[in-house]
Amino acid sequence: MWPRIDGLRVLELGTPGRVRTLLTDLALSGAKRATAGILPLDYEPEGEEVEHVGEHLVLVDDAGARVAEIEITRVELTPFAQVGWEFAEAEGEGYKSTAEWRETHRRYWAELGYEVEDSTTVVCLWFRLVPPTPTTP
Repeated sequence: MWPRIDGLRVLELGTPGRVRTLLTDLALSGAKRATAGILPLDYEPEGEEVEHVGEHLVLVDDAGARVAEIEITRVELTPFAQVGWEFAEAEGEGYKSTAEWRETHRRYWAELGYEVEDSTTVVCLWFRLVPPTPTTP
């Protein structure tokens, strides 16, 4: 089961350290509006359901502290080989092509011990930052 904060599922971008800090900063700046997971790696072993449109998640930093709340705006389950440019660009990491996106992600997941096939189901999530609610003094 994924961690929860205030009853909401937690979103941890990338792996701890430099990668998570970079991706979290991109999300907080608004440059990163999407992220990808692998259904058999990130969801099935944890017994987690795929996010749904309108769901709110807590975005955490490298220390696991809440830095923002996000709302899922779009969800697509797509074979790895069919992830398109619209999604790759929305990830906000500066990819020049879908081929570069695939190469980078295949290498990332291989470093986690998971070999991605062209038919592997990718969970493509689009999100927006939820503006913080003002606190009453």
